[in-house]
Amino acid sequence: MRMLVKIFVLVLYVGLATVSVAQDFYVYPAKGQSQEQTEKDKFECYSWAKNQTKFDPMEMPKATSAPPAQEPEKGGAGRGAIMGAAGGAIIGGIADGKAGEGAAIGAIAGGLFGGARRSSQRKQDQAQRQQWEQQQANQYASARNEYNRAYVACLDARGYSVK
Repeated sequence: MRMLVKIFVLVLYVGLATVSVAQDFYVYPAKGQSQEQTEKDKFECYSWAKNQTKFDPMEMPKATSAPPAQEPEKGGAGRGAIMGAAGGAIIGGIADGKAGEGAAIGAIAGGLFGGARRSSQRKQDQAQRQQWEQQQANQYASARNEYNRAYVACLDARGYSVK
């Protein structure tokens, strides 16, 4: 399970890093600034925007919270069948002396209910994981947007056209 979480986080980081590279800007020296001055201004604006927003687009994205804990698996088809067989045998023995039939019916019913419960639990775990992933992506996008706004404002104030 831990390996799965590590793989997911790595995939999330790579995906988000790809998004950040796609958001590079074209910076045009509208007031005739030299290439050297443009590079200096871009770095100073990067530093200023990073300090203002506490976001560094050069860093690998980090999760802001731990992924949701997976519920320990409860029962399942096998365990449900065993429990159903035991219950069915007891009820069948008490009701009409047919413990074997009761056990078979109980095993089938218990297996079905146990399998359905485990499937439902897995779906719920998956939904929680997807919700967490979406939340992380939204938080990253919001922080990146704030950084972009600060970076563009800085360059604009220094006389650059930024698109």
